[in-house]
Amino acid sequence: MRVRALDENGDMTFGRGSGNFLVDTPAAVAQCILTRLALRQGEWWLDPTAGVAWDTQILGTGTAALRDLAIKEAVLETPGVVSIDAYASAVDPVTRAMSVQMTVTTRYGATSVTTTV
Repeated sequence: MRVRALDENGDMTFGRGSGNFLVDTPAAVAQCILTRLALRQGEWWLDPTAGVAWDTQILGTGTAALRDLAIKEAVLETPGVVSIDAYASAVDPVTRAMSVQMTVTTRYGATSVTTTV
């Protein structure tokens, strides 16, 4: 697996030759997981079915039973992911933000992934 590394703002990195790529590492898979979770279903004009159904399965009322399942499914469908070893999510009703923390086994080793939506 070879992916272009992203900086802290989520922008692609350039100017460092092969240092701009994550190759066969848990970090490469973690970046793919975060990228997959950031894509909302219907956002990509070329394939409106691609992405995570944040609006209908994760955010809003009546989604408590579906949200963790939808996120785990998206993670497990990410290339390079073998299993989710630990998973925790929390919803803050005041800020209306959801945070997810997980430990994932990839074909290159274990990695931790944390994201907030």
